[in-house]
Amino acid sequence: MTVSPATSLDPDAAVRFDTKVVVLLDDRLAAWQELNVTAFLTSGITVSAPDLTGEPYRDADGVEYLPMLRQPVMVMTAPPALLRAARAKASSRDDMAVAVYTRQLFDTGHDAANRAAVAAVGSDELELVGVALRGPRNAVDRLTKGARLHD
Repeated sequence: MTVSPATSLDPDAAVRFDTKVVVLLDDRLAAWQELNVTAFLTSGITVSAPDLTGEPYRDADGVEYLPMLRQPVMVMTAPPALLRAARAKASSRDDMAVAVYTRQLFDTGHDAANRAAVAAVGSDELELVGVALRGPRNAVDRLTKGARLHD
């Protein structure tokens, strides 16, 4: 991941990332579903490249906390057709990381069941309720055109 200007120790220095992370949610989800889907999809993006997380956090007392993503995550909503189109286009690109969450995952209880639910359905037939993307800024912007920032 490249940032400009180079990362400095100045916490107020402006940083512009060459990639963008967007979580795109079905605009018909309940609030609890939006939170659940966003959490799961963000965890997928976190492991998509080795340099996405920063250093651990430490408070003034020296207590250490887990590192988090180094760049912002935009959360947006869109109709299901836009989620399907974004997934299809992003999946065809080598420079795009994609995570999906399908409606069936609300009914599963563990990771193996989640993977089995996704594996049982063809790509174009997935009932997507969330898609997370990480890729070149301009490409992510094009794929999410028509979505709106979550409010």
